[in-house]
Amino acid sequence: MAKAKTPGGRRTVGNQTAAAASGAATVAVDAPAPKKKTSPAQFFSQVRAEARKIVWPSRKETWITSVMVFIMVLIASAFFWIVDTGLGFASRFILGLGQ
Repeated sequence: MAKAKTPGGRRTVGNQTAAAASGAATVAVDAPAPKKKTSPAQFFSQVRAEARKIVWPSRKETWITSVMVFIMVLIASAFFWIVDTGLGFASRFILGLGQ
């Protein structure tokens, strides 16, 4: 009878993998890659190359986004005003019961 495999592909013995059951301990550690020095000229050329990839929004996209932000601010302020008014009314009502 074949033993069940775990999703990682290791055979299991009881509740443990075969490697853990036999006491074998293997540790795989990736060594960090050595860092290469970048000259200032190369750095600035890379910055310019990345800056050329930027896609700026059009005037229409900026306008639409600004209007949407303004609308969301109005909705949020109305919501919080209503909640604040309701909580103020409720707290005055509850505190008024004790008088």
